[in-house]
Amino acid sequence: MRNLLKNIILISALLVSSLVVQAQNIAVKGEKVYTMEGKYLENGVVLIKDGKVEKTGVNLSIPSNYEVYSAKVVTPGFIDAHSVVGLAGIFNQKHDQDQLEDSSPIQPELRAIDAYNAREALVVFLREMGITTVHTGHGPGALMSGKTMIVKTVGDTAEEAVIKEEAMIAMTIGSMVASKFKSPGTRSKGIAMLRETFVKAQAYQEKMKNKDESKRPERNLKNEAVSKLLSGELTALVTAQTSRDIITALRLAEEFKFKMILDGGAEVYNVLDEIKKAGIPVIIHPTMMRTNGDSQHASFETAGKVANFGIPMAFQSGFEGYVPKTRVITFEAAIAVANGLDYDKAMSALTIDAAKILGIDNRVGSLKAGKDADIVLYDGDPFEYTSHVEKVIVNGKVVSEKRK
Repeated sequence: MRNLLKNIILISALLVSSLVVQAQNIAVKGEKVYTMEGKYLENGVVLIKDGKVEKTGVNLSIPSNYEVYSAKVVTPGFIDAHSVVGLAGIFNQKHDQDQLEDSSPIQPELRAIDAYNAREALVVFLREMGITTVHTGHGPGALMSGKTMIVKTVGDTAEEAVIKEEAMIAMTIGSMVASKFKSPGTRSKGIAMLRETFVKAQAYQEKMKNKDESKRPERNLKNEAVSKLLSGELTALVTAQTSRDIITALRLAEEFKFKMILDGGAEVYNVLDEIKKAGIPVIIHPTMMRTNGDSQHASFETAGKVANFGIPMAFQSGFEGYVPKTRVITFEAAIAVANGLDYDKAMSALTIDAAKILGIDNRVGSLKAGKDADIVLYDGDPFEYTSHVEKVIVNGKVVSEKRK
């Protein structure tokens, strides 16, 4: 009897395993397929096997054991290049707002993974809208608010969702900082505080090189985090909106030789030459952001001006201070296209360009053989407001079939 039960369990396990493998064999057919590896395919096919893109092309032979889905338009999963989703929750109440710790303006040691809620309703909302990868974490408002992370919009835990546990250190330069903390009260004080932080980290780095371990300083999480920035292990995500603050950020990066990505950039159109010369990519502010404070001169046309100038660019949902606490980057890109941004450049900014800026293009951003099978099926143009997401596939599995 015991052997019979063992055999039944073994057979059941084999059947389940077979079904799982079969479920990962998918063929997606689209009237337009944006592979982001060249011109879109007309009447294209994407074959998916074991969670990865197996092959793309036209007139591909589809094996009989592949589940077939069809759509008018097929794209890679879109990438939200900067968000606070998973730390900022849908209820907009103190218990689900972990994106900014206001006890100190400089806290680079804070880790997004320690606060990320993979089951947050806003994560599900974005996934159903075709956003499959999000760069999220501590938000703007502090000189150094903490470390960011990159996740897929699936999984029940941060560990299941994570692509990159530590991606960048979020920084802010501008009047927003003074409005949230007693000190710094001015821009110059804020930069002085940052410079002092960098100098201390440099000294810490040197002392940690001592071959005599007994003479090394005690472990300091703040200095460790900044040291990773100075050594190039981490990148600075610097939120700066005005042209003077953008130039200050460039000056600081040049002085301490750290890698930087400009975030926001409401007035970046005034300093395009300087940005391009510095080789700094831009995660542009949400096209429809509220224009007040340092962002009062933001424009619907900024994304087009940045892209047309040849500066690498991606879209973001950013920090949304009102319910439901997030934006959808597809809509932000669509408005940018209506105001001067080339259609293909917008599609790239949502996919392969965002992946390159975030350093994850080996896994996502295009439908190249071997990459993660993150794919979205639409019933029309993704940038047309009346179009809908029909299916979302992440890691080769259908994770949403709600028509949104």
